[in-house]
Amino acid sequence: MKHLMTSLVVATSLISTAAVAGTFRLAHDVGYAGAESLDPISPSRFFYANQMLYSRLVRQDANGQPSPDIATQWSASADAKTWTFELREGVTFHDGSDLTAADVKYTLERIKDPAIDSPVAAVLGVIEKVDVINDHKVEIKLSAPHADLPLLLMDYRVRMIPENSGDTIAKTGIGSGPFMLEELDAEGTTVLKANPNYWEGAPAADAMEIIGIPDSQARVQALMAGQIDFEDSVLSQQKRLFTSNPQFKTQSIATGEWRALVFRTDTAPYDNAKVRKALRLAVDRNEMMKLVSGEGAGTVTCDHPVWSGDQYRTEINCDQNIEETKRLLKEAGFENGIDVEISAADNEPEWIRMIEVYQQQAKKAGINIKLNMVPSDGYWSDVWMKHPVVATRWSQRPADQVLNEAFRSTAAWNETYFKNAKFDSALDAARSELDFEKRKGLYANLQNTLWEEGGAMIPYHLNQTRVLRSAVTGLDAVENFSIRWNKVDVN
Repeated sequence: MKHLMTSLVVATSLISTAAVAGTFRLAHDVGYAGAESLDPISPSRFFYANQMLYSRLVRQDANGQPSPDIATQWSASADAKTWTFELREGVTFHDGSDLTAADVKYTLERIKDPAIDSPVAAVLGVIEKVDVINDHKVEIKLSAPHADLPLLLMDYRVRMIPENSGDTIAKTGIGSGPFMLEELDAEGTTVLKANPNYWEGAPAADAMEIIGIPDSQARVQALMAGQIDFEDSVLSQQKRLFTSNPQFKTQSIATGEWRALVFRTDTAPYDNAKVRKALRLAVDRNEMMKLVSGEGAGTVTCDHPVWSGDQYRTEINCDQNIEETKRLLKEAGFENGIDVEISAADNEPEWIRMIEVYQQQAKKAGINIKLNMVPSDGYWSDVWMKHPVVATRWSQRPADQVLNEAFRSTAAWNETYFKNAKFDSALDAARSELDFEKRKGLYANLQNTLWEEGGAMIPYHLNQTRVLRSAVTGLDAVENFSIRWNKVDVN
């Protein structure tokens, strides 16, 4: 396996590898065991490559708000069921063809293709059809009102691809982004070269190299050895290696990213809401954050995914309550305690520490936690959403998007198998409500429902610690989806 060999070389190397000026190198965890796809809406999407190859219709600005990309402006009808988008002129794909409204229509309507089974369908399934007005204007018609459609279109997977390219896009990577595919090797090194015709101008860097390194510690060693220029998942304990070293600079960014333990609500005993609530009440979230990720490493959340920077976030009291945990377990038929086995990948130290802390906290309530450590290869295809209890991780998403993508009954990534018709109806009502304060109240109710009945233990949202070599320029201290890769360079 190429990536395992890479990990061993990196982990044992004591000699710095000289950087090549103009070539920015970063690593990825090979989470799909080499099956990483350049199809932006594939369930096994190649994250970093896809961020650089493709453009979005709407993208985040530095504050996470919708800003122009391929679309230059947009407006909604009074009932928010029809949205009109004006498109940027002069944009071309990597093969030289023009990006037009027909490509936008194809891209957005393809998301609903059941043969692809894309997780994005749960987010943008509200799109009923896309009408081409002219080469640079589209009308998006929705099946129900949605006041926040531009927020959903910022999704990191909603990338514009050429019309009728769905059968080949997974390998060609033909987009309109700042970099073009030169070599695809998910387990080794994927090479992207600068797109001289990018609409914002030629990128600062000549090339990007994305290197497969599954083990997080090996990625840190690669950074220290000068074999990569950037690592975006550095733990607080590892950060100390870089903070006083002039060869590196660090960034800390508040995000909606989280690590979680999820219980399948369709599998006994986790099909009992009292058991689920008990398992989550046993957690001291502040202590867990401190022991796992470090003092001040994030913001406590109460088992719902809406982060503190989101306009729809609601605050809930979720203090540890051992007596209530015991009472709920007794009512559910587990007066003498309960055994729980949690599966986690062996290359994710933060998951392992979280489970170890949970073991100590939960045993006070008679909950016996066993760690089932499994190989990282194929974790997302063979373990996640298959074993009864697993560790998971998610990146930042707007409230409506993540609630639909992770908890709607029909969502492809509904990892807790949470099936709640009232919850689904409430999701529909929230996204259709045009009054902001009323809409905010509806989203607050949804978060409270997950606290009371959900199957995910989400203890806190993380501040992302990012380390880059001092020679790197143009990489602003913003969350990953707001990075402008065309501005990044290394000298």
